Amino acid sequence: MSRPGDPAAFPVEGLVVLDKPEGLSSAQATARVRRLFGARKAGHTGTLDPAARGVLVCCLGRATRLASALLARPKTYEAVLTLGVETDTQDAAGQVVAERPVPELHPEALEEVFRRFTGEILQVPPAYSALKHEGLPLYAHARRGRMIRKPPRPVVVYALALRGIEPPRVRFAVRCSAGTYVRTLAADIGAALGCGGHLSGLVRTECAGFRLEEACGLADLENRFRQGEDLRPRVIPLERALRGVPGTAVADDLAERIRQGRPLARAELGPAAPQGAGLLQILDRRGTLLALVEAAPGSARLIYRAVFAGPGPAP
Repeated sequence: MSRPGDPAAFPVEGLVVLDKPEGLSSAQATARVRRLFGARKAGHTGTLDPAARGVLVCCLGRATRLASALLARPKTYEAVLTLGVETDTQDAAGQVVAERPVPELHPEALEEVFRRFTGEILQVPPAYSALKHEGLPLYAHARRGRMIRKPPRPVVVYALALRGIEPPRVRFAVRCSAGTYVRTLAADIGAALGCGGHLSGLVRTECAGFRLEEACGLADLENRFRQGEDLRPRVIPLERALRGVPGTAVADDLAERIRQGRPLARAELGPAAPQGAGLLQILDRRGTLLALVEAAPGSARLIYRAVFAGPGPAP
């Protein structure tokens, strides 16, 4: 008899919301989840640095088709900024490159600086990051002594809140767009305060609509697997993967066309379908996810972002 994580036991597809521990890369953590659940394919919805912990949404099987849509959603973090010490990586893993005295810290002054970093801002990606340059990640160039400076990119900081002051450390919470480097934000805040700083602690508390309170610990999952527990209840099915994304059900004939990826007009979904631009889930009469589509402003056509072939008409 196959064990719960054996690929022969059941086809696994869906999401596993993991509380990634410190000390593992996101790729390493995802690979261990893939093995536990016996999934043929796996991916995740946004990298967490090895020194960080928190929500890592792992996509298994066909759910990997949703990864790009989930990756684009905002993320929330609790962070610790240590002032007066700058590092080459902008976090505690790097080499110290500068030290300066820390001024007296007042909540009003910090909050004024925080306001300058709220909204749409330009951010220079860190030299130690996975962004590519000439086919290699920036960190590979940096480790060879070649520090590449990428042009600033627009990111959005939706909310930035002071959590506490314990000199030289400042705790803050941030909700930001995909592509935002929290360690760069911390370093930039330190520079704005005149003393520099680096990110010394980071926990992702929400990603793709899933909160840390819902996440499974990796050690706990592995222990349950060793004890022979069925891990399937830990998998969030495709139909519940896209929190906050509106959906509409379609009749069997249209469902079959959608399974085949045939061109689709918004009008074919009927007047009851959600209107407006953005992502839309399309389901069959069973409630099975058929496709994720996107409506572009002013366009009558819907753009497929993912298609899921499935069973035929419901009885």
